[in-house]
Amino acid sequence: ADNEIVSSLPLQMSLYFNVYFFPFWWLSTVVILYLKYPVLSDYYKFILVTIMILASLIEAIRLYLGYMGNLQEKVPELAGFWLLSLLLQLPIILFLLFNEGVKIQPLERAVHIVFAFFLAFQVIAAFVTLKRMVNKLATHFRLKEFHRLEEHPVPGFYSLDKEERAVPMAGRGP
Repeated sequence: ADNEIVSSLPLQMSLYFNVYFFPFWWLSTVVILYLKYPVLSDYYKFILVTIMILASLIEAIRLYLGYMGNLQEKVPELAGFWLLSLLLQLPIILFLLFNEGVKIQPLERAVHIVFAFFLAFQVIAAFVTLKRMVNKLATHFRLKEFHRLEEHPVPGFYSLDKEERAVPMAGRGP
Protein backbone atom coordinates (compact mmCIF):
# COMPACT_ATOMS: atom_id res chain seq x y z
CA ALA A 1 0.00 0.00 0.00
CA ASP A 2 3.05 2.28 0.16
CA ASN A 3 3.02 2.86 -3.60
CA GLU A 4 -0.75 3.31 -3.88
CA ILE A 5 -1.71 5.89 -6.50
CA VAL A 6 -4.12 8.50 -5.20
CA SER A 7 -4.31 10.65 -8.33
CA SER A 8 -7.83 11.13 -9.61
CA LEU A 9 -8.60 9.87 -13.10
CA PRO A 10 -11.90 11.83 -13.34
CA LEU A 11 -10.10 15.01 -12.32
CA GLN A 12 -7.35 14.36 -14.86
CA MET A 13 -9.88 13.72 -17.62
CA SER A 14 -11.69 16.91 -16.72
CA LEU A 15 -8.43 18.85 -16.85
CA TYR A 16 -7.57 17.28 -20.20
CA PHE A 17 -10.90 18.27 -21.75
CA ASN A 18 -10.68 21.70 -20.11
CA VAL A 19 -7.34 22.32 -21.83
CA TYR A 20 -9.02 21.79 -25.21
CA PHE A 21 -12.18 23.70 -24.28
CA PHE A 22 -10.43 26.79 -22.90
CA PRO A 23 -9.20 28.17 -26.28
CA PHE A 24 -12.71 27.76 -27.68
CA TRP A 25 -14.17 29.54 -24.62
CA TRP A 26 -11.59 32.31 -24.87
CA LEU A 27 -12.06 32.85 -28.61
CA SER A 28 -15.85 32.90 -28.43
CA THR A 29 -15.83 35.23 -25.42
CA VAL A 30 -13.39 37.65 -27.07
CA VAL A 31 -15.38 37.70 -30.33
CA ILE A 32 -18.65 38.34 -28.49
CA LEU A 33 -16.96 41.03 -26.37
CA TYR A 34 -15.66 42.68 -29.55
CA LEU A 35 -19.16 42.63 -31.09
CA LYS A 36 -20.99 44.01 -28.06
CA TYR A 37 -18.25 46.42 -26.92
CA PRO A 38 -19.85 49.57 -28.48
CA VAL A 39 -23.16 49.07 -26.62
CA LEU A 40 -21.63 48.44 -23.18
CA SER A 41 -21.30 51.16 -20.56
CA ASP A 42 -17.80 52.38 -19.77
CA TYR A 43 -17.45 50.56 -16.45
CA TYR A 44 -18.63 47.26 -17.95
CA LYS A 45 -16.09 47.70 -20.77
CA PHE A 46 -13.33 48.07 -18.19
CA ILE A 47 -14.64 45.19 -16.03
CA LEU A 48 -14.99 42.76 -18.94
CA VAL A 49 -11.56 43.50 -20.42
CA THR A 50 -9.99 43.13 -16.98
CA ILE A 51 -11.88 39.88 -16.37
CA MET A 52 -10.74 38.45 -19.71
CA ILE A 53 -7.10 39.22 -18.97
CA LEU A 54 -7.28 37.88 -15.42
CA ALA A 55 -9.29 34.79 -16.37
CA SER A 56 -6.80 33.93 -19.12
CA LEU A 57 -3.78 34.21 -16.82
CA ILE A 58 -5.47 32.43 -13.94
CA GLU A 59 -6.68 29.61 -16.18
CA ALA A 60 -3.21 28.91 -17.56
CA ILE A 61 -1.73 28.79 -14.05
CA ARG A 62 -4.70 26.81 -12.71
CA LEU A 63 -4.48 24.11 -15.36
CA TYR A 64 -0.72 23.77 -14.91
CA LEU A 65 -1.11 23.41 -11.13
CA GLY A 66 -3.93 20.91 -11.61
CA TYR A 67 -1.86 18.73 -13.93
CA MET A 68 1.24 18.80 -11.72
CA GLY A 69 -0.66 18.39 -8.48
CA ASN A 70 -2.76 15.49 -9.67
CA LEU A 71 -0.25 13.55 -11.78
CA GLN A 72 2.71 13.96 -9.45
CA GLU A 73 0.58 13.77 -6.29
CA LYS A 74 1.85 17.08 -4.97
CA VAL A 75 -0.42 18.53 -2.32
CA PRO A 76 0.70 22.20 -2.55
CA GLU A 77 0.13 22.37 -6.31
CA LEU A 78 -3.25 20.65 -6.11
CA ALA A 79 -4.27 22.90 -3.21
CA GLY A 80 -3.26 25.94 -5.28
CA PHE A 81 -5.34 24.60 -8.17
CA TRP A 82 -8.31 24.08 -5.86
CA LEU A 83 -8.04 27.56 -4.35
CA LEU A 84 -7.68 29.27 -7.73
CA SER A 85 -10.67 27.34 -9.01
CA LEU A 86 -12.89 28.01 -6.01
CA LEU A 87 -11.92 31.56 -5.08
CA LEU A 88 -11.10 33.17 -8.44
CA GLN A 89 -12.30 31.33 -11.53
CA LEU A 90 -15.70 30.18 -10.27
CA PRO A 91 -16.78 33.68 -9.12
CA ILE A 92 -15.54 35.19 -12.39
CA ILE A 93 -17.50 32.71 -14.50
CA LEU A 94 -20.60 33.09 -12.33
CA PHE A 95 -20.35 36.88 -12.74
CA LEU A 96 -20.13 36.49 -16.52
CA LEU A 97 -22.99 34.02 -16.51
CA PHE A 98 -25.50 35.77 -14.27
CA ASN A 99 -24.86 39.52 -14.56
CA GLU A 100 -27.36 40.80 -17.09
CA GLY A 101 -25.63 44.20 -17.27
CA VAL A 102 -22.99 42.67 -19.55
CA LYS A 103 -25.69 41.94 -22.17
CA ILE A 104 -25.13 38.18 -22.32
CA GLN A 105 -25.50 36.61 -25.75
CA PRO A 106 -26.69 32.99 -26.31
CA LEU A 107 -23.27 31.66 -27.41
CA GLU A 108 -21.67 33.38 -24.46
CA ARG A 109 -24.18 31.87 -22.05
CA ALA A 110 -23.59 28.39 -23.51
CA VAL A 111 -19.80 28.47 -23.20
CA HIS A 112 -19.98 29.98 -19.71
CA ILE A 113 -22.34 27.19 -18.59
CA VAL A 114 -19.96 24.51 -19.87
CA PHE A 115 -17.02 26.26 -18.22
CA ALA A 116 -18.96 26.56 -14.94
CA PHE A 117 -19.70 22.82 -15.03
CA PHE A 118 -16.02 22.08 -15.59
CA LEU A 119 -15.10 24.30 -12.66
CA ALA A 120 -17.75 22.90 -10.31
CA PHE A 121 -16.73 19.32 -11.08
CA GLN A 122 -13.04 20.13 -10.70
CA VAL A 123 -13.58 21.85 -7.35
CA ILE A 124 -15.36 18.79 -5.98
CA ALA A 125 -12.95 16.26 -7.51
CA ALA A 126 -9.88 18.21 -6.38
CA PHE A 127 -11.22 18.42 -2.83
CA VAL A 128 -11.76 14.65 -2.67
CA THR A 129 -8.34 14.00 -4.20
CA LEU A 130 -6.65 16.45 -1.83
CA LYS A 131 -8.26 14.72 1.13
CA ARG A 132 -7.02 11.32 -0.05
CA MET A 133 -3.50 12.65 -0.72
CA VAL A 134 -3.24 14.32 2.68
CA ASN A 135 -4.48 11.18 4.45
CA LYS A 136 -1.94 9.07 2.56
CA LEU A 137 0.91 11.45 3.37
CA ALA A 138 -0.11 11.64 7.04
CA THR A 139 -0.24 7.85 7.28
CA HIS A 140 3.11 7.55 5.53
CA PHE A 141 4.61 10.11 7.94
CA ARG A 142 3.25 8.31 11.01
CA LEU A 143 4.54 4.94 9.80
CA LYS A 144 7.94 6.45 9.05
CA GLU A 145 8.10 7.95 12.55
CA PHE A 146 7.01 4.64 14.08
CA HIS A 147 9.71 2.71 12.21
CA ARG A 148 12.31 5.32 13.12
CA LEU A 149 11.39 5.00 16.80
CA GLU A 150 11.55 1.20 16.58
CA GLU A 151 15.06 1.34 15.09
CA HIS A 152 16.35 3.99 17.50
CA PRO A 153 14.24 3.88 20.66
CA VAL A 154 14.34 6.76 23.05
CA PRO A 155 15.70 5.51 26.42
CA GLY A 156 13.01 5.37 29.06
CA PHE A 157 10.28 6.39 26.63
CA TYR A 158 8.80 3.00 25.81
CA SER A 159 9.91 1.01 28.82
CA LEU A 160 9.03 1.60 32.44
CA ASP A 161 11.64 1.80 35.16
CA LYS A 162 12.11 -1.23 37.42
CA GLU A 163 10.15 0.37 40.22
CA GLU A 164 7.18 1.16 37.98
CA ARG A 165 7.30 -2.28 36.37
CA ALA A 166 6.81 -4.13 39.64
CA VAL A 167 3.07 -4.30 40.09
CA PRO A 168 1.92 -5.97 43.29
CA MET A 169 -0.27 -8.98 42.65
CA ALA A 170 -3.37 -8.98 44.79
CA GLY A 171 -4.04 -12.15 46.70
CA ARG A 172 -0.62 -13.69 46.14
CA GLY A 173 2.01 -14.30 48.68
CA PRO A 174 5.64 -13.25 48.50
